[in-house]
Amino acid sequence: MAQLAKYHDGRSLTRLEDLAQREAVSGNFLVQILNDLRRAGLIESRRGKAGGYLLGRAADQISLRQVVEAVDPSLLQCSVTRGGASGQAVRRAWEQISGGLQQSLDQITVASMASDQGDPMFYI
Repeated sequence: MAQLAKYHDGRSLTRLEDLAQREAVSGNFLVQILNDLRRAGLIESRRGKAGGYLLGRAADQISLRQVVEAVDPSLLQCSVTRGGASGQAVRRAWEQISGGLQQSLDQITVASMASDQGDPMFYI
Protein backbone atom coordinates (compact mmCIF):
# COMPACT_ATOMS: atom_id res chain seq x y z
CA MET A 1 0.00 0.00 0.00
CA ALA A 2 2.86 2.37 0.78
CA GLN A 3 4.35 1.72 -2.66
CA LEU A 4 1.02 2.37 -4.36
CA ALA A 5 0.62 5.56 -2.32
CA LYS A 6 4.09 6.74 -3.16
CA TYR A 7 3.28 6.74 -6.88
CA HIS A 8 -0.44 7.58 -6.56
CA ASP A 9 -1.84 10.18 -8.90
CA GLY A 10 -5.26 8.56 -9.31
CA ARG A 11 -4.54 7.34 -12.85
CA SER A 12 -1.16 5.63 -13.12
CA LEU A 13 -1.13 1.88 -12.62
CA THR A 14 1.71 0.03 -10.94
CA ARG A 15 2.52 -3.40 -12.31
CA LEU A 16 2.57 -6.43 -10.04
CA GLU A 17 6.14 -7.20 -11.03
CA ASP A 18 7.29 -3.71 -10.04
CA LEU A 19 5.58 -3.93 -6.65
CA ALA A 20 7.04 -7.37 -5.99
CA GLN A 21 10.53 -6.22 -6.90
CA ARG A 22 10.36 -3.04 -4.79
CA GLU A 23 9.15 -4.94 -1.74
CA ALA A 24 11.30 -8.06 -2.29
CA VAL A 25 8.36 -10.49 -2.17
CA SER A 26 7.20 -13.12 -4.61
CA GLY A 27 4.56 -12.13 -7.12
CA ASN A 28 2.41 -15.14 -6.18
CA PHE A 29 2.34 -14.10 -2.52
CA LEU A 30 1.74 -10.45 -3.38
CA VAL A 31 -1.19 -11.15 -5.68
CA GLN A 32 -3.01 -12.88 -2.80
CA ILE A 33 -2.61 -9.77 -0.64
CA LEU A 34 -3.62 -7.48 -3.50
CA ASN A 35 -6.78 -9.54 -4.06
CA ASP A 36 -7.74 -9.09 -0.39
CA LEU A 37 -7.13 -5.34 -0.65
CA ARG A 38 -9.16 -5.16 -3.87
CA ARG A 39 -12.10 -7.03 -2.32
CA ALA A 40 -12.04 -4.52 0.57
CA GLY A 41 -12.16 -1.62 -1.92
CA LEU A 42 -8.78 -0.26 -0.88
CA ILE A 43 -7.21 -0.74 -4.31
CA GLU A 44 -8.36 -1.11 -7.88
CA SER A 45 -6.90 -3.38 -10.52
CA ARG A 46 -6.87 -3.43 -14.30
CA ARG A 47 -6.10 -6.47 -16.38
CA GLY A 48 -4.14 -6.72 -19.55
CA LYS A 49 -0.76 -5.79 -20.90
CA ALA A 50 -1.03 -2.23 -19.58
CA GLY A 51 -2.75 -3.38 -16.38
CA GLY A 52 -1.75 -2.99 -12.79
CA TYR A 53 -2.89 -1.65 -9.45
CA LEU A 54 -3.71 1.72 -7.91
CA LEU A 55 -5.23 2.97 -4.69
CA GLY A 56 -9.00 2.91 -4.51
CA ARG A 57 -9.06 6.31 -2.81
CA ALA A 58 -6.67 8.95 -1.52
CA ALA A 59 -3.82 7.57 0.60
CA ASP A 60 -4.65 9.90 3.48
CA GLN A 61 -8.13 8.34 3.61
CA ILE A 62 -6.84 4.78 4.13
CA SER A 63 -5.80 3.78 7.65
CA LEU A 64 -3.42 1.00 8.52
CA ARG A 65 -6.31 -0.59 10.45
CA GLN A 66 -8.32 -0.86 7.22
CA VAL A 67 -5.37 -2.59 5.57
CA VAL A 68 -4.96 -5.06 8.44
CA GLU A 69 -8.71 -5.76 8.49
CA ALA A 70 -8.58 -6.53 4.77
CA VAL A 71 -5.50 -8.75 4.83
CA ASP A 72 -5.59 -10.47 8.23
CA PRO A 73 -8.53 -9.49 10.44
CA SER A 74 -7.64 -12.16 12.99
CA LEU A 75 -4.76 -9.93 14.16
CA LEU A 76 -7.34 -7.56 15.65
CA GLN A 77 -9.59 -10.16 17.24
CA CYS A 78 -9.34 -11.28 20.84
CA SER A 79 -9.39 -15.08 20.92
CA VAL A 80 -8.76 -15.48 24.67
CA THR A 81 -11.48 -17.48 26.41
CA ARG A 82 -13.09 -16.53 29.70
CA GLY A 83 -12.58 -19.99 31.18
CA GLY A 84 -10.62 -20.78 34.29
CA ALA A 85 -10.05 -18.80 37.44
CA SER A 86 -8.10 -16.04 35.65
CA GLY A 87 -9.88 -16.20 32.31
CA GLN A 88 -12.03 -13.12 32.79
CA ALA A 89 -9.09 -10.95 33.89
CA VAL A 90 -6.88 -12.18 31.05
CA ARG A 91 -9.67 -11.55 28.54
CA ARG A 92 -10.16 -7.97 29.80
CA ALA A 93 -6.41 -7.31 29.53
CA TRP A 94 -6.25 -8.60 25.95
CA GLU A 95 -9.36 -6.62 24.98
CA GLN A 96 -7.67 -3.49 26.34
CA ILE A 97 -4.50 -4.24 24.38
CA SER A 98 -6.52 -4.95 21.25
CA GLY A 99 -8.42 -1.68 21.63
CA GLY A 100 -5.17 0.25 21.98
CA LEU A 101 -3.74 -1.45 18.91
CA GLN A 102 -6.82 -0.63 16.87
CA GLN A 103 -6.68 3.03 17.93
CA SER A 104 -3.00 3.21 16.99
CA LEU A 105 -3.66 1.63 13.61
CA ASP A 106 -6.49 4.12 12.99
CA GLN A 107 -4.04 7.00 13.45
CA ILE A 108 -1.57 5.78 10.84
CA THR A 109 -2.48 6.43 7.21
CA VAL A 110 -1.05 4.90 4.10
CA ALA A 111 0.02 8.41 3.09
CA SER A 112 2.12 8.78 6.24
CA MET A 113 3.74 5.41 5.61
CA ALA A 114 4.60 6.40 2.05
CA SER A 115 6.18 9.66 3.17
CA ASP A 116 8.21 7.94 5.93
CA GLN A 117 10.08 5.62 3.61
CA GLY A 118 13.29 7.52 4.05
CA ASP A 119 14.26 8.14 0.46
CA PRO A 120 17.88 9.18 0.33
CA MET A 121 18.57 12.89 -0.04
CA PHE A 122 21.28 13.85 -2.51
CA TYR A 123 23.10 17.14 -2.23
CA ILE A 124 25.11 18.65 -5.07
